[in-house]
Amino acid sequence: MAAERPADVEDPVGYFLQDMTYHGKTDRTKTAYERVLREFEAFLGDPSRNPTGTAKSVEAASHRDCMAWIHTLRNRAVASSTIATYASYLHRFYAYMAQVGVFESNPMSLVMEEMDERVDTNPARREISIPQMREFVHDIRHPLEHALVVTLLKTGMRVGELCNLDLRDVSLSEETPIEGVSTRAALDGRGASLYVSSTPSVGTVENGETRTASNKRKRSTVVPVDDELETVLLRWLAIRPDTASTAEPLFVGTASGWGKRLTPDAVHHIVTSHAADTGWYRRGGDREENVTPHYFRHFFTTHLRDRTGDRGIVKYLRGDVAGDIIDTYTHNWGDRVRETYESNIYSLL
Repeated sequence: MAAERPADVEDPVGYFLQDMTYHGKTDRTKTAYERVLREFEAFLGDPSRNPTGTAKSVEAASHRDCMAWIHTLRNRAVASSTIATYASYLHRFYAYMAQVGVFESNPMSLVMEEMDERVDTNPARREISIPQMREFVHDIRHPLEHALVVTLLKTGMRVGELCNLDLRDVSLSEETPIEGVSTRAALDGRGASLYVSSTPSVGTVENGETRTASNKRKRSTVVPVDDELETVLLRWLAIRPDTASTAEPLFVGTASGWGKRLTPDAVHHIVTSHAADTGWYRRGGDREENVTPHYFRHFFTTHLRDRTGDRGIVKYLRGDVAGDIIDTYTHNWGDRVRETYESNIYSLL
């Protein structure tokens, strides 16, 4: 795609919204984006509110300007979930404009990393110890449900990323290969691992199947599979129903939706049902109280970061970093990532 110079775009927000139309976004979605982006634009244009004390355009905004706007939302007591949504809109706007060449960079990248860390160190969240989580996992008997929960807890991946896994994304030990499936080249020589792609999104075709969930990873990531997770996955694969999908989803339904790829809603229901039985989920409860699939990402981040003391590797495994940072861990995967992971990942079985 030919890049346009910033000078060619007089109204960057309007340009972005027009492209959203071309991409088939609904009027409701465009209206939500426009409201947030115009509010941010007004913030930048008001010298009494922005950090520089001078009017500034959206294309000239720095990461400090973006952080200052987020700070004003917090001061207005805007709900954390709403702030996260607004930040994601702004991030998507800058990422797209940088991708098509209108802007030089995305100042929201650093802000999103900082916000990810704030969410996962929220002191108000329910605190669950490893022994408590081990007991929770022990009580889940169904092979599919057990595999879903252990995979989320052992990898820290998002529920959409879990649902988008195909058999080609799974590499187990040489003694226990998955017959008839060619794994991705990126898994060659990595040992037992999972490949979490950054590309699937709702409505797009990936590996021959239209997806109903999106991966939000900044870069594709190879995540180690330890002995416990491999045992759980093999147990599941031994009973996994055949599927009509040529993509061969890893996780498929065993009741309603037999043999069809699981959706995030189905995984959420499975997790919250077991959490409710344990007293960890209450209908109408807030994010801090309830245990949902996203809580497992928080659990993974907190415990692995405390054990390793290496925020970089944890961010790599979560898929939160891009560019040369993730390349460093990719190139030193065997020496750094697997060794650190296997030395510090908690036992759940």
